[in-house]
Amino acid sequence: MGIVNIDDDLHDQVRRASKVSFRSINAQAAYWIKLGMLCETNPTLSFTEIIERELSSAGFSAQPLALSEA
Repeated sequence: MGIVNIDDDLHDQVRRASKVSFRSINAQAAYWIKLGMLCETNPTLSFTEIIERELSSAGFSAQPLALSEA
Protein backbone atom coordinates (compact mmCIF):
# COMPACT_ATOMS: atom_id res chain seq x y z
CA MET A 1 0.00 0.00 0.00
CA GLY A 2 1.33 3.42 -0.83
CA ILE A 3 0.53 7.06 -0.40
CA VAL A 4 -1.03 9.09 -3.20
CA ASN A 5 -0.52 12.85 -3.17
CA ILE A 6 -3.52 14.83 -4.42
CA ASP A 7 -4.23 18.52 -4.23
CA ASP A 8 -6.29 19.93 -1.39
CA ASP A 9 -9.35 20.70 -3.55
CA LEU A 10 -9.58 17.12 -4.80
CA HIS A 11 -9.09 15.78 -1.28
CA ASP A 12 -11.96 17.99 -0.11
CA GLN A 13 -14.19 16.64 -2.87
CA VAL A 14 -13.31 13.05 -1.91
CA ARG A 15 -14.05 13.82 1.75
CA ARG A 16 -17.44 15.33 0.91
CA ALA A 17 -18.39 12.50 -1.45
CA SER A 18 -17.36 9.90 1.12
CA LYS A 19 -19.91 11.28 3.58
CA VAL A 20 -22.71 11.06 1.03
CA SER A 21 -21.69 7.55 -0.04
CA PHE A 22 -21.13 6.29 3.51
CA ARG A 23 -17.54 5.31 2.66
CA SER A 24 -14.24 6.16 4.25
CA ILE A 25 -12.16 8.75 2.41
CA ASN A 26 -9.78 6.00 1.27
CA ALA A 27 -12.65 3.78 0.11
CA GLN A 28 -14.18 6.67 -1.86
CA ALA A 29 -10.86 7.44 -3.54
CA ALA A 30 -10.38 3.75 -4.38
CA TYR A 31 -13.92 3.60 -5.82
CA TRP A 32 -13.29 6.59 -8.06
CA ILE A 33 -9.91 5.25 -9.14
CA LYS A 34 -11.37 1.86 -10.06
CA LEU A 35 -14.33 3.40 -11.91
CA GLY A 36 -12.03 5.78 -13.76
CA MET A 37 -9.82 2.89 -14.83
CA LEU A 38 -12.85 0.85 -15.95
CA CYS A 39 -14.23 3.83 -17.89
CA GLU A 40 -10.92 4.44 -19.64
CA THR A 41 -10.50 0.77 -20.58
CA ASN A 42 -14.14 0.41 -21.70
CA PRO A 43 -14.91 3.69 -23.48
CA THR A 44 -17.94 2.33 -25.32
CA LEU A 45 -19.78 1.37 -22.11
CA SER A 46 -21.92 3.74 -20.06
CA PHE A 47 -21.46 4.17 -16.33
CA THR A 48 -24.61 2.12 -15.73
CA GLU A 49 -23.36 -0.71 -17.95
CA ILE A 50 -20.03 -0.78 -16.11
CA ILE A 51 -21.74 -0.90 -12.71
CA GLU A 52 -24.12 -3.64 -13.91
CA ARG A 53 -21.17 -5.74 -15.15
CA GLU A 54 -19.23 -5.26 -11.92
CA LEU A 55 -22.24 -6.21 -9.79
CA SER A 56 -22.94 -9.24 -11.98
CA SER A 57 -19.32 -10.40 -11.82
CA ALA A 58 -19.55 -10.18 -8.02
CA GLY A 59 -22.62 -12.44 -8.10
CA PHE A 60 -25.07 -9.69 -7.19
CA SER A 61 -28.50 -9.68 -8.79
CA ALA A 62 -30.80 -6.76 -7.99
CA GLN A 63 -34.48 -7.51 -7.62
CA PRO A 64 -36.79 -5.35 -9.73
CA LEU A 65 -38.60 -2.64 -7.83
CA ALA A 66 -42.25 -3.25 -7.15
CA LEU A 67 -44.28 -0.31 -8.38
CA SER A 68 -47.03 0.67 -6.00
CA GLU A 69 -50.24 2.21 -7.16
CA ALA A 70 -50.78 5.55 -5.48
